[in-house]
Amino acid sequence: MIAKLIALCARNRLLVVMLSAVACVVAVMCLKAIPLDAIPDLSDTQVIVYSRWEQSPDRIEDQVTYPIITSLLGAPKVKGIRGFSDFGYSYVYVLFEDGTDIYWARSRVLEYLSKIKSKLPKEVSTELGPDATGVGWVFQYALVDESGKNSLSDLRSYQDWFLRFAVQSVPGVAEVATVGGAVKQYQVTVDPNRLQSYGISLAEVAEALRKSNAEVGGRLVEISGKEFMVRGRGYVKSIADLEQVVLRTNDLGTPLRIADIGRVSLGPELRRGVADLDGRGEVVGGIVVMRMGEHALSVIERVKDRLHQLEPSLPKGVRIVTTYDRSELILRAIDTLRHELMVEIAVVSIIILLFLWHIPSAIVPIVTIPVAVLLSFVPLYLLGVPANLMSLSGIAISIGVLVDGAIVEVENAYRKIQKWQESGSQEDFGLVRLRALQEVGPSVFFSLLVIAVAFLPVFTLVDQEGRLFRPLALSKNLAMAIAAILAVTLDPALRMMLSRITPYRFRPALLASLCNRVLVGTYHREEDHPISRVLFRVYDPVCRFVLHHPKSVILGALFLTLSTIPIYQRLGSEFMPPLHEGSILYMPTTLPGVSAQEAQRILTIQDRVLHEFPEVQSVFGKAGRADTSTDPAPLSMMETTIVLHPESRWRKKPRFYSGWSWLPNVMKDELRSLWPDHITHEELVTELDRALRIAGTTNAWTMPIKARLDMLSTGVRTPIGIKIFGQSPKELDQLGAQIEAIVRTVEGTRSVFAERTTGGYFLDFTLHREALSRYGLSVEDANSVIAQAIGGESVTTTIEGRERYAVSLRYPRELRQDLKELSRALIPIPSGGSIPIGQVAALSLTTGPSMLRDENGMLAAYVYVDFDTSQRDIGSYVEEARSAVAAKLSLPSGYRLEWSGQFENMLRVKERLRLVVPLTILLIFLLLYASTQSAWKATIVMLAVPFSAVGAIWLLYLLGYNTSVAVWVGVIALLGLDAETGVFMLMYLDLSYEEAKQEGRLRNRLDLIEAVVHGAVKRVRPKAMTVLAALLGLLPILWSHGTGADVMKRIAAPMVGGLATSFLLELIVYPPIYLLWKQREVQTQIEPSET
Repeated sequence: MIAKLIALCARNRLLVVMLSAVACVVAVMCLKAIPLDAIPDLSDTQVIVYSRWEQSPDRIEDQVTYPIITSLLGAPKVKGIRGFSDFGYSYVYVLFEDGTDIYWARSRVLEYLSKIKSKLPKEVSTELGPDATGVGWVFQYALVDESGKNSLSDLRSYQDWFLRFAVQSVPGVAEVATVGGAVKQYQVTVDPNRLQSYGISLAEVAEALRKSNAEVGGRLVEISGKEFMVRGRGYVKSIADLEQVVLRTNDLGTPLRIADIGRVSLGPELRRGVADLDGRGEVVGGIVVMRMGEHALSVIERVKDRLHQLEPSLPKGVRIVTTYDRSELILRAIDTLRHELMVEIAVVSIIILLFLWHIPSAIVPIVTIPVAVLLSFVPLYLLGVPANLMSLSGIAISIGVLVDGAIVEVENAYRKIQKWQESGSQEDFGLVRLRALQEVGPSVFFSLLVIAVAFLPVFTLVDQEGRLFRPLALSKNLAMAIAAILAVTLDPALRMMLSRITPYRFRPALLASLCNRVLVGTYHREEDHPISRVLFRVYDPVCRFVLHHPKSVILGALFLTLSTIPIYQRLGSEFMPPLHEGSILYMPTTLPGVSAQEAQRILTIQDRVLHEFPEVQSVFGKAGRADTSTDPAPLSMMETTIVLHPESRWRKKPRFYSGWSWLPNVMKDELRSLWPDHITHEELVTELDRALRIAGTTNAWTMPIKARLDMLSTGVRTPIGIKIFGQSPKELDQLGAQIEAIVRTVEGTRSVFAERTTGGYFLDFTLHREALSRYGLSVEDANSVIAQAIGGESVTTTIEGRERYAVSLRYPRELRQDLKELSRALIPIPSGGSIPIGQVAALSLTTGPSMLRDENGMLAAYVYVDFDTSQRDIGSYVEEARSAVAAKLSLPSGYRLEWSGQFENMLRVKERLRLVVPLTILLIFLLLYASTQSAWKATIVMLAVPFSAVGAIWLLYLLGYNTSVAVWVGVIALLGLDAETGVFMLMYLDLSYEEAKQEGRLRNRLDLIEAVVHGAVKRVRPKAMTVLAALLGLLPILWSHGTGADVMKRIAAPMVGGLATSFLLELIVYPPIYLLWKQREVQTQIEPSET
């Protein structure tokens, strides 16, 4: 069938070329329309249940978070639920299985919430968070007032009621969260003594405020033939309006107003988050949260356009400063891949020209590369896969292999034409060309499909690693499938068009000579080929030696392969190599109970220190939470986004080539990729960490996207986290402190912080029921005074055009500063008058849970562990830390530990790879058996796998790389390449053997050796060309630098090392194995075998 297709395309070559050109035009259109991104969205499908209730964390945990979590545990496709209870807020994160539709998940959560809502306290406000991706914080900005005329309250109002809505209406934006600044609030502060003298209770004041802030409609009236809509205007507009609110009148009709019993002022609402820019003091900022399924670059571009349009409407002296922009990461990542793709294509093209030494023949594979790459974008576009680091990497690692089919076909046609010329050119030239293509076409098509099919097990990866590498596997498989199709369609057509034996003869002679050189060329005998002569001189004696000592060579290869096992055991392990994003996320944690003012002070000091480093472009810090359910951070946790300058502007570090002024910059750039002449990312983080040793804070360093992914997938923001599960917050706190002390002694630890679960401060009013009953009071009567007079209650909301502001009611600050004053808060009693609350309650200062974590219904406490991943791998670190904890910590009954963070992901991947790698090997073997119909042939080809392991393991060891998901993906890709190179080697040996057999040249063992030598040595040039095209095509990736280079290097490293050793060992070991196998089939006298 394949041979018939080749013949059809060869006969209709013009039509095939035209159809290919049309396909390329379509591909260019798809390439221009395909969305761009840095990496695939790795976040799980999550639904956030967000509840607000101004109560302490323990009450919220018991009455809100825990009931919601337990009600959702039975929901379909739910794989985990994490809850977080903070003062005033409850967050429940419901994580669904991979591939679950976000809107189906949200509808299921709403369905289950409907069953529990009636059981929650009536004051609780529960809603779903935005339909955003877990890494949806794609753009951040700050409002900077350079005039000094706008207060933080003014800027916050502008952000909340104008700018936020304008940006949120941009397509693709799920939410715009505000952080920092002060929300304006009308504060009604009443004097309890005046209330007592007038006999007014707080409840009456609250009710009067509510009734004085309302409007009504009176339907319609008709006046002079016109309809007039009737309105009663009564909204509060100012402080004066509130001061005039009447509480009651006396017998003489004199009104008692709010101004008579207290004062009204403007102040800030209770703040749970503050922000700072570059250490210059508090600012107001905005966080753009992208909707799930959208493309970050497109959304960011639309947001920037909208902000630019809004610039004329900004308050005078205010400008918008970008503090984080993920589009810069996206464009850098795409530029890195674009550069590497171009370099790869150039390198592979040079290899082809050099090894073929025949321009017309070289044109076919060289044209195949861009055509295959271009056409790969058509199915990617149709499948909705964006062009990102992973999808482009799939194409990049395939560049050298895309042309293998064209190389083998062209090389075989080249040899057939050369033989045709030697035999006198008797046969029809067209038939010679066609037969040459049909001879190897099926094997070429199959070998390319083997590479594609061998990568299919990558699709079995799940969770983060699956979402990361599926686009790579998809693009690689599509590229290989397209290359296989081109090998039996476009390549034969081009070969038939460009194969010309008769030279051009026209004038001017110089032009004719140029055309002959480019379009006709000279067909050299294999022995006369410049490259072949060098290869023959090197390989011929080696091949003859190994054929005369076959068993010794095979045993030596076996020993070499086994000797790599100890080297493999010395390799470290990690989940994923770092993807340097061009920005750093600094996440220090201080002790719980810190006030907003103190958090702002610490944050400003940190940002000022960070901004002094020359590598730092801007610093935007946040303590506490932004106004969004996607940010559950307490005030004790800070997040500072550090945007870095390009690495070219970092401080220089002398290298051996630094003084070589004569060396071109292009060459220096290549040297910099291996030996950077500036401080490294790890060195910069170490310096930053050393400069920020602030008492009471524990440092942690990560990157923005990575932190969001880690916190979503495991709940832990550092490389390693230890989760402690149990029942008592106090016991969890003690266990966390013990683990913190133990892990701090482990070598390589940068910082350890155990959450102080019980580190919150509480002012408790313990009510005496006997005293309450004596005065005829209920618990609710006393609690209402505690909530209103001391805590402050929002009693109504003003409506000022588009803006809304709360009106709060409470006692003066001076009456809320110590226990003695607080105990004098008055409670009205049914019999008239009032009593101090101290007569019915005991006041005390205590400690308790500042926040509570809940995972799947179990209380949890986290220990965050940060260490220098450039010095130690995660696997060895956790092994040592676990041993230390197991030896020194005794867990009470009912408590357990779980090692999380990247380690949790690494364990999951390890278990999955135990299935994926053997499955890949089995799949390749079955495909080889189906093609060759010989288990022995398939086994011989599969010997390339252990041969390649030698180079892959040694190169990983020499480069200092740990095993990771990226490395194993490279290994899986290598398995397919091993099969291809083995198939080609066996094909050439078979062709030589069959040719000798047909010509009757297999009379004895020496004849068999000569046939094997001919198949191995005489065809070493095409074999070397296919391998070098793949190997050298990967070298630019191995030498690359820039965004995403670290991930690509880990994929390319095992492929480069494995290809090198598998090729060398195939050349050395395959001929002896083939000889020992085929000598049984030789029927004539065989010389005595080697003893």
